[in-house]
Amino acid sequence: MTMETLPKVLEVDEKSPEAKDLLPSQTASSLCISSRSESVWTTTPKSNWEIYRKPIVIMSVGGAILLFGVVITCLAYTLKLSKNNLSILKMVGPGFLSLGLMMLVCGLVWVPIIKKKQKHRQKSNFLRSLKSFFLTR
Repeated sequence: MTMETLPKVLEVDEKSPEAKDLLPSQTASSLCISSRSESVWTTTPKSNWEIYRKPIVIMSVGGAILLFGVVITCLAYTLKLSKNNLSILKMVGPGFLSLGLMMLVCGLVWVPIIKKKQKHRQKSNFLRSLKSFFLTR
């Protein structure tokens, strides 16, 4: 919507303080602030750490929980403890095992998804530049 097609109701005296708030902004920077999509507006390449940080953290935490579950389960079956403590360890150990394994697998599956998304983003950037090259001539 351009300034020429704005209805008379939206026109405000430029001297009033409300004029700045009511007039629609036509700048790309205001669109960038309100946009939720990073790939459209950001052109700086991200480092590998920025791209894979979340899956690495999920895999690390999952591996630590899995290892803790293995230790607790091994202790439950090797130590001679009272019945109450033994039953608690036999319940908690496999729980940590399954939680850690689930987090580890989620992180491992997340990495190929990110790689596929990066390839798709590179292809779309290439096609967008190719399209703009042919349309501008």
